[in-house]
Amino acid sequence: MQVNFVQVPVTVKDSKGNLVSGLTWRDFTVYENATREPLRVFSVDPEPLSIAFVIDQTLPSNVMEQVNRSMGSIQGALTPYDEAAVFTYTNGAKEWTGFTGAQSSRLPAVLSLAQSTGTDPSVPVTGGNPFAACPISINGNCPDPTLQPGGSTQSIGQLDMPKEIHTLNDAILAAAKELSTRPKERRRIIFVISDGKEYGSKASWKEVVRYLQTNKIAVYGTLVGDTARWGGEWVDRIHIPFTGVYDNILYKYTVATGGDYYAEGGVNGIERSYAKIATEARDQYTLGYLSHESIYDDKFRTIEVRVDRPNVSVINKSGYYPSAQDYK
Repeated sequence: MQVNFVQVPVTVKDSKGNLVSGLTWRDFTVYENATREPLRVFSVDPEPLSIAFVIDQTLPSNVMEQVNRSMGSIQGALTPYDEAAVFTYTNGAKEWTGFTGAQSSRLPAVLSLAQSTGTDPSVPVTGGNPFAACPISINGNCPDPTLQPGGSTQSIGQLDMPKEIHTLNDAILAAAKELSTRPKERRRIIFVISDGKEYGSKASWKEVVRYLQTNKIAVYGTLVGDTARWGGEWVDRIHIPFTGVYDNILYKYTVATGGDYYAEGGVNGIERSYAKIATEARDQYTLGYLSHESIYDDKFRTIEVRVDRPNVSVINKSGYYPSAQDYK
């Protein structure tokens, strides 16, 4: 008989954001598509991580410098049982190394090579032509103002902001495809270091999230730059009208996949986030159940986890798409 076994990593935090330990299986209730599912597996054992780092190289140069200086702390957040891959993105994703031992000499060497100078904002232009100062010209020169209707050669042109490319979707998808080959016994994590902006990717957010949810991959992140300022991570969760640019799409990935992120400024804050996120991803509660849904139904299935404790927050993936590897 074929059944659909579902594994759900869960993080529980108190009102101060600290991890809550000491819970038992009796404290958890799991619902799939609003139907309660009896727990078949409960574990608090730490799991080794397969973690793909995705580093944004479209950051402003001063923020990029902080990220570069923090990279030396990445290896210290990992254990000898973990493995890591490194990706960067500007206009498209680049893989610097496939999965290698987290404590190998290769990882810090690759992180050093992956450093970038970042980018600086471009200057907006009017009317799409930075040299267009008047609507009428004679021999390439602006004529006397009295020759123009209204007595002026100047026009108020449209302010055109240069398009910034931030292919975050494509980078997460590239990392996810590499992660999907790792053994299912390992916890599959994408760790994004970025300001969360997205524009210009070939892959859509929905496409990437479906791939993540099908392959049991959680997205975590460290928000840096303007988005990491107090309140910025909340304000920037909407896209900028008429531009197609999302100022922080990272939070949507974490919510959909059961990950988490921290908004940090300064080198020390960024370094601390590496250890916090690695600990949080490794030391989760692991719940398992047998889905009541038909194995022939490949539609999205929602998951809700409740914890019988006051004043706690529960972080888990919002749901999943079943795949052939789930069937036993």
